[in-house]
Amino acid sequence: MSCSFAVSSSVRSEFLDPASTRFIGPSRIYHPRSKCEMSRRGFAFKGIVASGASVIGSSLITEPAQGVERLPFKPEGYNFWTWQGHKIHYVVQGEGSPVVLIHGFGASAFHWRYNIPELAKCYKVYAIDLLGFGWSEKALIEYDAIVWRDQVVDFLKEIVKEPAVLVGNSLGGFTALVAAVGLPEQVAGVALLNSAGQFGDANKKNNQSEESTLQKIFLKPLKEIFQRIVLGFLFWQAKQPARIRSVLESVYTNASNVDDYLVESIMRPAADPNAGEVYYRLMTRFMSNQSKYTLDSLLSELSCPLLLLWGDLDPWVGPAKANRIKEFYPKSSLVNLQAGHCPHDEVPELVNEALMNWLSTLKPEAASLQTL
Repeated sequence: MSCSFAVSSSVRSEFLDPASTRFIGPSRIYHPRSKCEMSRRGFAFKGIVASGASVIGSSLITEPAQGVERLPFKPEGYNFWTWQGHKIHYVVQGEGSPVVLIHGFGASAFHWRYNIPELAKCYKVYAIDLLGFGWSEKALIEYDAIVWRDQVVDFLKEIVKEPAVLVGNSLGGFTALVAAVGLPEQVAGVALLNSAGQFGDANKKNNQSEESTLQKIFLKPLKEIFQRIVLGFLFWQAKQPARIRSVLESVYTNASNVDDYLVESIMRPAADPNAGEVYYRLMTRFMSNQSKYTLDSLLSELSCPLLLLWGDLDPWVGPAKANRIKEFYPKSSLVNLQAGHCPHDEVPELVNEALMNWLSTLKPEAASLQTL
């Protein structure tokens, strides 16, 4: 879900707040008349269009998920893939054109529990756990956006093996963008749900200077010791069920879907070996270095259709970022939702409808034409 549990508000703001901080032409995938087509009838939002034409739909009404099929929770996980010697977890369901779902910070593939079964009625749906999260290995590496880009790119090459649409929430959205730029011939479209990432600041100067001997020998080690003590306590606090539930409820406008299954899917991976060290590395290195990858630099290289599914009531990433992305990248469509940071889990029925409608306008086979 991209909830950075127990992370200070200043860090969350820097990472998520925009202020601080592939296709040629639309064509419809053919599906026989079935429940896939019927599920799109009566869709409340009438404005999502394919690449090249941008529409801002009116906000959709928030209601709790009722009668939405849910992926069963399996403590042992679903499927595993070995990537660069690391154990990677993923879920796969359905048949058809592939759609890859990428979770946010602190979450897992299970956070797409209400989306996988519905999308799988028409598509082959994959949901992957990024390295260091969920049921994937808590590898002791230097975490960087490029690590997850390479993981997703190789997943597309080795597991999916055909052009796919990438769908990501928060950190997962940013990862989807980086992967789409890294492997354009394999990405047919990108959908972002309250994506992380920052736009570059043209006025910001690089004032970095070489570290002094005093900084290298004394100050830097003291800073690391202090960080380890503080972040060690924050990690212990962050993996407590009450804390997890509290953070979730703070970013869900309607918290009716914050249940024991969701809490356990976040709490269980925090007990894995090396989970605390991974948390420390993410907080001290990834968070401080992520600003070197900007949304404007990525969007300037993107060539596929882009869908923005935005929870306008998100306390971390408001609608201003979605509007700015849309303005910067005209080949995008925007759907506004009356939801918080994780609309796919808070209002899954609306997100599923929006995704199905948009996906039906895409023709993944055309993605290979991007490189011609």
